[in-house]
Amino acid sequence: MGRFTGPVCRLCRREGAKLFLKGTRCDTEKCAFERHRVSPGMQGALRGKPTDYAMHLREKQKVKRYYGVLERQFRRYFDIASRSATNTGEVLLSLLERRLDNVVYRLGFGLSRSQARQIIRHGHILVNGKRVDIPSYSVQPGDVVTVKNRPKSLQVVQASLAERQQDVPDYLNLVAGQIPEGHVLREPTLDEVGIPVQPQLIIEFCSR
Repeated sequence: MGRFTGPVCRLCRREGAKLFLKGTRCDTEKCAFERHRVSPGMQGALRGKPTDYAMHLREKQKVKRYYGVLERQFRRYFDIASRSATNTGEVLLSLLERRLDNVVYRLGFGLSRSQARQIIRHGHILVNGKRVDIPSYSVQPGDVVTVKNRPKSLQVVQASLAERQQDVPDYLNLVAGQIPEGHVLREPTLDEVGIPVQPQLIIEFCSR
């Protein structure tokens, strides 16, 4: 199955958490999750207590949808994390958090992760002075993410920065100027993930 192309607000309602998939709309009273907190579908309000399997599955799906990755991509990240000598859950979320599309979004260059992916695909972003058009590119501590110095690129990013006005996580540093740039200071921690996550449930589900 390919990428979900339906109403993304249904995904937030299904996972029971605001995933910030609609940009600044998620911070307003128009947010569908705030207006309809029950699961989508005719029987949404009648769902009973979830099973252990359902709880594990929903935690995995929540993280996948938050970062906008497909199942095969997610499994690849889990395989890399499981081979690490440190905590698998923390490594998994660090890999997802260090995706270029997520970093561009967290810096405020895009209003949502989907827009951040589009900005990257269209060649508006440079990493260490070189064009990178792969949204899944993994940034490293010390990398510098900048906007390409051309009017169209600057216009798109400056508009997002002006509209979004969000806090940048501590592992990143935003230098707002004529040419905005972001510095990756270190690897992100579990506390800096934008939604509450229980990594152990994900590990148990993927290890079945």
